[in-house]
Amino acid sequence: MFVSALITLREGLEAALVVGIVLSTLRKLGRADRSKPVWAGILSAVIVSIVAALALKSFGVTLKGRGEEAFEGVMMLLAAGVLTWMIFWMQAQGQQIQAELESDVHQAVTTGNTWALFGLGFVAVVREGIETVLFLTAATSGATSAQVLIGGIVGLMVAAVLGWLTFAVGNRLNVSAFFRVTGVLLILFAAGLVAGGVHELQEAGVLSVIVEHVWDVNHILSERVGLGMFLKALFGYNGNPSLLEVVAYGVYFILMGVLGRRQRRTVVLVEGGL
Repeated sequence: MFVSALITLREGLEAALVVGIVLSTLRKLGRADRSKPVWAGILSAVIVSIVAALALKSFGVTLKGRGEEAFEGVMMLLAAGVLTWMIFWMQAQGQQIQAELESDVHQAVTTGNTWALFGLGFVAVVREGIETVLFLTAATSGATSAQVLIGGIVGLMVAAVLGWLTFAVGNRLNVSAFFRVTGVLLILFAAGLVAGGVHELQEAGVLSVIVEHVWDVNHILSERVGLGMFLKALFGYNGNPSLLEVVAYGVYFILMGVLGRRQRRTVVLVEGGL
């Protein structure tokens, strides 16, 4: 439940901030009356996201045995990939988003382009909505559907409140610190998805099992109860991982370190005017 709440909190806040920028820009321009197309785009995006969730869920239910395990494994790896891309993209583009959105809104109002305003609301929400559907589908393998649903609703409610507060208090909330903290948690979650995806593909016979159990500490910290179950849901903890799971987990962190260092270096060069 915590994982689904974290995912929807982050994704929901991103969508809320983008929508908030669009609507506040319309108010600054004295054209709050043009907000209806934006809300229409938001509603359409929510419907598309719900349909995508139902379609993905229905497809997963039809699979049994190895097919189901292969599906879960692919979804976990896909979710980890999208999650990783999202984190780096937000770090690289986050500071430019507001200026670009304000420019787009100004242009749409100037030209009277209603569809452009609709598109701003739609794209902001549908992108986060589809990502959320993908992540929650992957998270369901470690929790019941009820837990995922409850956690997801709680996360969205908190995101809505934080999004409203951000603009109500004049953008004085430290949103960048929020994204840094949740970014770290989501990287750990993504690493668990990578290892979990490898495990499911091994169960389905898609990947070979070289060494079945590198170690077994379930008698100390069982993944089926208490703290171990929580760590499994959040970080993909496995008390008796295979060699390929351990390698996948380690390689993911190495790649994140290399990519993170490269991105920081690029940001420094850009800020330095080089």
